[in-house]
Amino acid sequence: MSKTQQPAFTSVLSINPYKETYYVGASGKLEQARSISFSKTQYAMSYLNTNDFLTALVGVSKNIPDDDLAFAIENKVYEDLALDMAIAYNIQYIESSHQLNDKERYFHVFIVDPITMDETFEVTVEKIKYIDQIVPVPLLIKGLYQREIIQDVGVHCYIYFQDNDAFFTIYNDQEFVYTKSLKYSISMMYERFSELYGEQIGMPLFIQMLSGEGLGAENKEYQRDLIKLFGELFLHINDVLTYSKRAFELETIDQIYIGSQIGTIAGLDEYSQTYLGLISKTFDFDYGFDTNGQYVDQVHQLMHLYTMTESDERYECNFSLYPRPPKFMQRASGKLIAISGLALVVAFSYPVAFWSLTFAEELNKSLLDTEYNEIHSIKTTREATINLKTVEKTAVTKLVLAEQTELDRQMNTLEKIHDVKVDYPMKAKLITEFAADLNKFNVKLEKLSYNQAKDFKGFTFHMISHKDKEITRLLEYLTKKKTTRFHFVLEEITFDEDKNRYLSEMKAVLK
Repeated sequence: MSKTQQPAFTSVLSINPYKETYYVGASGKLEQARSISFSKTQYAMSYLNTNDFLTALVGVSKNIPDDDLAFAIENKVYEDLALDMAIAYNIQYIESSHQLNDKERYFHVFIVDPITMDETFEVTVEKIKYIDQIVPVPLLIKGLYQREIIQDVGVHCYIYFQDNDAFFTIYNDQEFVYTKSLKYSISMMYERFSELYGEQIGMPLFIQMLSGEGLGAENKEYQRDLIKLFGELFLHINDVLTYSKRAFELETIDQIYIGSQIGTIAGLDEYSQTYLGLISKTFDFDYGFDTNGQYVDQVHQLMHLYTMTESDERYECNFSLYPRPPKFMQRASGKLIAISGLALVVAFSYPVAFWSLTFAEELNKSLLDTEYNEIHSIKTTREATINLKTVEKTAVTKLVLAEQTELDRQMNTLEKIHDVKVDYPMKAKLITEFAADLNKFNVKLEKLSYNQAKDFKGFTFHMISHKDKEITRLLEYLTKKKTTRFHFVLEEITFDEDKNRYLSEMKAVLK
């Protein structure tokens, strides 16, 4: 816990709401909690997976005062992302230090649907009532730099595979830049591996294989399909890397830290370094906690590290909708009871207090009336601004639709040009190749056609030959050499007594 939390709390409870796992930290020691319940002296913290929130980079004018910043960012987010105005999204933000502009300030914005919050934390809230802090998982990584677990500067990429999600996060010079949810969670890996292997092997066995033998599995069939799986996985990662480097003008990625919720996957960092050509290390750090020799999920340890970091040194981005109530005297009901008790004492002790209270209430009413008039003026101004922006947005939308129509027209023209310049020569080349194959096996072509429909795209060959074996040998040759591009269908070979020849129709379907 940070210094500001120590007087009130004696321990920290980290919560994984997706797997319902919990760890209690106190005096530098982490222990897994099998069950949890409410405790006044326990600080409760959780996180949100990247697939549970939207993120965007927005800019607002530097002329907007800090008091109006949240309102301006919220309006900008609803407008830029076309969010449903009927839903009160939970919006949090942190300022970006990498986008420099003389006129605007830039913010990384995180948006969560309140329904997602309720569904994710329903079970936890039923058990402990309150959650003090809920942070987007990529922002927890900041603690690695603040606690000097990672001291290097540069562009660092963090990839972490979880049960039902996987996050990809980039930090540049120890500051957050970008995050994205990858489609290959551990569950998705298991489903894809089962498809490649051809049968279900059981989730526990799959996890045991990853956390034990990793990519060096002794079973050669398992190893073969694991290599295929991770080839597809790193192709996806490479696409995300390419996009993030281009979008945020990053010249290179200095280091990659890659790991998983189930522990170290043997050979994963070497595979990453070989495939991506980037220095790769295991996402498994020494946080200094006493775990009694047991492996603890990195996200749990990052949450405990977060609570140990001072608020001005970490990203303050709290999505919690379940804060514990303030102390009794800080609540409205507590204040009311205290004031009522004081008024009763004063009433019995000094009757003149009635006149004083009346005067105080009238003064308070006057102040509130003044404040109301100011707020009402601000509200009216902002409503006018919103109406103006709505009109401007409608005009821009019409302009965009017109431009899109023109773009579609030009795209259709380009597609027709492409068909003429590419498809026709390609068909001629294919016909030439097939003609050579027919001659090779002494098969003559009686008729050739090319068809392109919804359920068929390819060539139809009407062949004639002295021997049926020549047609059979041709089909055997084609199915061996050209099946990467074509699927061949030959239903029968008939003998024409008038022509004294064998006839057959073969279809070459483009894949």
